[in-house]
Amino acid sequence: MDAKMINPFVDAVATVLPQLGFQSVERGQIRLGEEFVEGRGVTVLIGLTQDVQGNLAYNFTEEVAKGIASTMMMGMPVTQMDEMAQSAISELVNMITANAATHFSSQNLLVDISPPSLVVGEALKARISNGKFLVVEVNADSYSFELNIGIASSK
Repeated sequence: MDAKMINPFVDAVATVLPQLGFQSVERGQIRLGEEFVEGRGVTVLIGLTQDVQGNLAYNFTEEVAKGIASTMMMGMPVTQMDEMAQSAISELVNMITANAATHFSSQNLLVDISPPSLVVGEALKARISNGKFLVVEVNADSYSFELNIGIASSK
């Protein structure tokens, strides 16, 4: 997968998370995934269409999702993945993906994003690509989550 397809997401994470109260945001390891993303507890799926097509799966443990939701809500304790916490995590995914879509526009690539779909549970197996996809680890303060990227440019 071309770095030009991944960098908008890495840049978007580095832009959005500090705006939400995270002090330290770093890209961790990158590896290839094959066929399925396996749920870690909370997985948010979002699709891309137009000049960049494919799917993304943001993959969190439930504890990490609750911690991130708490940070987004200015430290309000989050003890369960209730409707408010789910909404916060879905909005985070929306913000990062929309920011990446803006980065793609600077490459003259038009991108539309689908509404995010959040799934709670570890038994999830989601196919985001017909082949290999990229798994990018994101470390934000003491939280770590995966961004699974199965996209390609149609141009």
